[in-house]
Amino acid sequence: MLNLERLRTLDALARHGSVSGAAEGLHITTSAVSQQMSKLEREVGQQLLAKNGRGVRLTDAGRLLADHAARILSQVEVAQSDLEAQRGQVVGELRLAAFPTALRGLFPEALTGLRAAHPALRLSSRELEPEDGVNAVLRGDADLAVVLDWYNKPLPMPQGLAKASILDDPVEIAMAVNHPLADREEVDLEDFAEDEWVAWPEGEFCHEWLLYTLRAKGMEPRIAHCAEEHHTQLALVAAGLGVCVAPRLGREPMPAGVRAVPVRHRVHRYIYAVWRADADRRPSIRAAVEALRAAAEKVG
Repeated sequence: MLNLERLRTLDALARHGSVSGAAEGLHITTSAVSQQMSKLEREVGQQLLAKNGRGVRLTDAGRLLADHAARILSQVEVAQSDLEAQRGQVVGELRLAAFPTALRGLFPEALTGLRAAHPALRLSSRELEPEDGVNAVLRGDADLAVVLDWYNKPLPMPQGLAKASILDDPVEIAMAVNHPLADREEVDLEDFAEDEWVAWPEGEFCHEWLLYTLRAKGMEPRIAHCAEEHHTQLALVAAGLGVCVAPRLGREPMPAGVRAVPVRHRVHRYIYAVWRADADRRPSIRAAVEALRAAAEKVG
């Protein structure tokens, strides 16, 4: 009989494309991955991996078994969800992911509430950008991820995922207090056609959104500085090095010397949770969504 944990290792290899990626996703060592695969090859009596330069690739037999492994593991997930739903108890392990401002703005309150209400639930969390969070859920490396859509640009969402809204997050424009528009009650994006911008790193979903949005307004933005961490962006703004988009979630405390001004035509992000559809009945998923929504009400 095929060993489930060895099938899980094969599935991780197929999804991540490398031994090191599979080891990281499974939170085990690379040698443990190799050992599991050697045992699985002996178990099925066929070669499942072949050398490919410095790495490995799946053989035809390996790809065939990996396809079966993915379906088997999905069915196991459904079985676990049904059993949890029948029992109605929030137990087991729940692995969560969120982009930085959601992790900072929602998770302390939400996870504290979850832990107090469901002490038998084991929680872990990590910071991932929205696209990475979606991929982690698809790969099975996370059970639930908090991600976002911009009001005018949705995040690409693959099939096989369920989602639930958490909150709408208003966005303002942050500028130095001596900026000519700092005393305005509202601003338009077009007002900053001549400004330099502080943005997220190139290639990230939010960076692409900023370019898309400003170009739609007839502006070719001058991205002068890029920073992953939003508080770093605000520090650059405080120094007078540009303006930046400033969502409210997870933003406080604002550095001295910065003012955030609302946009006249409302700009916002839709914050929501995603999880695999085959885990939809898990009470722990439902409890996490409720805790996130409760946290969102408190922040605003």
